[in-house]
Amino acid sequence: MSGLRDRLAAGEIAAGLVVAHARTASIARIAASCGYHWLFVDLEHGPTGLDVASQICVAALDAGITPFVRVPENSPGWIGRVLDGGAVGVVVPHIDSAEDAARAVDAARYPPTGQRSLSGLLPQFGYRALPAREQMARSEALTFVVGIIETEQAIADIDAIAAVPGLDALQAGTSDLSVSLGVPGELDHPRVQEAVRQTIAACQRHGKVAAVGGAYREDWLRLYAGMGIRLMLVGNDLSLLVGAMRDRAGFVAGLAAPKT
Repeated sequence: MSGLRDRLAAGEIAAGLVVAHARTASIARIAASCGYHWLFVDLEHGPTGLDVASQICVAALDAGITPFVRVPENSPGWIGRVLDGGAVGVVVPHIDSAEDAARAVDAARYPPTGQRSLSGLLPQFGYRALPAREQMARSEALTFVVGIIETEQAIADIDAIAAVPGLDALQAGTSDLSVSLGVPGELDHPRVQEAVRQTIAACQRHGKVAAVGGAYREDWLRLYAGMGIRLMLVGNDLSLLVGAMRDRAGFVAGLAAPKT
């Protein structure tokens, strides 16, 4: 699944879909057919379980769209299981310090970088039996570790967080950032914008990818794309569905009754 890294390296936007409502593997092919480049299967918010997330990840691998999973907590059990279940990217919430980032890397990467437990027959490699060294090397090259920056504390420590080896990207979580910065829901507030700028700058200094999530309005997407964000969550499956349903119902309600 080198396509996502290649796209980012070329400076192109990689559009991601948050999967918070869909419960069947078909969402992977649907998203791919609509032009999305990666999925963000959310296990932190909502009732989606690990089994469903893994089925979606396996379907995404077959559909050519890169599966990421947000785990509910920064723990080896969750991180290791989503990676063993087919995720290419693991997204870890509440990265408020370099220690938090190092803990996530330790769980996601094999020795000597981390302490991930070795298991066989991974879906990322077509369930083929690979020699241990080969599986570890290929997994290290494939796995994408993302830490979510969502508090004022994290912004204060952003340079140290971005410097942690083995971390691939930092995602500015604009919704929680807006709450932490005292401007809840104002995802384009100058304070939130400045936090995103600081995240981007730290990523540039340390060779990491800067990402943004939560800001799904078109003007917000335009704003953060203009700042240089290329790994971008552009919508939530439930909110997109509800928006389309409301638009259609409004259209029908506005149709003129036939004249008699």
